[in-house]
Parts: sequence; C-alpha cells; structure tokens
Amino acid sequence: MPNIKGAKKRVKTSNKRRESNVAVKGAMKTAIKKVNKTGEVADLNNSIKKIDKALKKGIIKKNTAARKKSQIMKNQNQAK
Repeated sequence: MPNIKGAKKRVKTSNKRRESNVAVKGAMKTAIKKVNKTGEVADLNNSIKKIDKALKKGIIKKNTAARKKSQIMKNQNQAK
C-alpha cells in the first residue's frame, strides 16, 4: 500500500476505472456471443453498438473494433 497521498489516489482511481472497463468489455463480449448464437438483427445492432462504445471509451483499439464488426457481419452473411 502506498504512503504518498497522490499514489493512494491513483490506486483508487485506477481500480475504479478498471471495474468500469471490465464491465464494458464484458457486456461487449456477451453481446457478440449472443448475436453469434441467435443471429437476430436486433442482437446484431446491439453488439455493434457495444463495440463502438468500447472503442469510444478507449477500451479496445480501432482495428480490433473493425475486426470484431467484420467477423460478426461475416458470420451473419454466411448464416443466411
């Protein structure tokens, strides 16, 4: 445990941000799994929305988001 006041604050804020990031990333992964399982348009839109939200918050990188969206769309088109 840190002794310096700024370091203590940094531990608190980093833990808070980590929890938020884990929640957003988990919701994104769940949405992707759901759309791959069901294949519904509403689930597709929701998963793309979650990917974009994670990208906007800086949790995933631009190319990762593009790759995930591409994989989802590829799976959707093959299922038809």
